[in-house]
Amino acid sequence: MTTQGTAPFGRALCAMITPFTAAGTLDLDGARLLADRLVSEGCDGLVLSGTTGESPTTTDVEKSALVRAVREAVGDRASIVAGVGTADTRHTVELALEAEKAGADGLLVVTPYYSRPPQEAVEAHFRDIADASGLPLVLYDIPGRTGTRIEPATMIRLAEHPRIVAVKDCAYDLLGTHKVLARTELAYYAGCDEYVLALYASGGTGYVSTVANVAPGHFRSILDAFDAGDPARAARLQQRAVPLIESMMAAGLPGTVTAKALLGRLGLPAGPVRAPLRPAGRETADGLLAVYEELISVS
Repeated sequence: MTTQGTAPFGRALCAMITPFTAAGTLDLDGARLLADRLVSEGCDGLVLSGTTGESPTTTDVEKSALVRAVREAVGDRASIVAGVGTADTRHTVELALEAEKAGADGLLVVTPYYSRPPQEAVEAHFRDIADASGLPLVLYDIPGRTGTRIEPATMIRLAEHPRIVAVKDCAYDLLGTHKVLARTELAYYAGCDEYVLALYASGGTGYVSTVANVAPGHFRSILDAFDAGDPARAARLQQRAVPLIESMMAAGLPGTVTAKALLGRLGLPAGPVRAPLRPAGRETADGLLAVYEELISVS
């Protein structure tokens, strides 16, 4: 497993899309090609079967096959974190054990959604999964999608578990994040691309980025500039990415849809999205390509 300083899975992680064939079946050859490109262009790790990876519409068998294919492609050059979160604790445990068998280095576990459990139930859910598997856990805090926050006090208690090591932070609560950072050794990854530098500069570990599917080198360069002692350059690089971040993540379509549309225009493995998602239209894809090309031209 790749490690970098105190980062359990490296600093630059991509929330990789799951490529499908034109017929909508899992494209394992495409996944291998995309994974190899992402690692070659600066990703320390790949997060598979997250929201961007269309986990709600992929089967358990497909999730395991994806981990095996990507491990074959990247070997020990990068970490693999497998998304196993569901609204059902028992099912999540089953997925965690299968991901471990398939060769994952860690598990991404989202807060149980829809049922909106109280905090003591949220804590028990994560502890049950951490106890069941030998792999380290990344807690995925995204209340805008799940309806339930992992409250800072809950996060601090969970940090006592030896296999709960990191957080993918999409809570949009920097004060709460800093409370946890001050009290724990949890590695905090920015899960929102616009917060990459802000979190990294204030004690975060790195990022889990959707936009890195199309611009892995640019996002890696933000961290590299900061690490090299040039925060002004890091800020310029973060700011240059704003138009692409906005186009992909804040223009009314899910990041999965926009990432696949742009990857397709770049001739890279992607394929269609699965229903209920719908593909981006031609005009949207044209606009994404134009914004991407502008970013690349000045990077």
